[in-house]
Amino acid sequence: MATGWAKEGAVQEQIDSTVEDAVLRARSRLARGPGLAECEDCGQTIPEARRRAVPGARRCIACQSAQDEDLAASGYNRRGSKDSQLR
Repeated sequence: MATGWAKEGAVQEQIDSTVEDAVLRARSRLARGPGLAECEDCGQTIPEARRRAVPGARRCIACQSAQDEDLAASGYNRRGSKDSQLR
């Protein structure tokens, strides 16, 4: 594959770096420590079943879903060209 001025394997290194960054970002969003009995956003009680299923839960399902949608909206352009995904 012709790479111009880039060294051999540079594209794969950039892809690997992008994936590693995404994994680190996802890990940083995982809840840590004890969960809460009440949602930190709206104050509603977090059901016991959710607190057992998701250790460290800090939001009710509705607030967590809203936050997840906000984060997903700021994701990567997966339809762009390969060049647009490189750093």
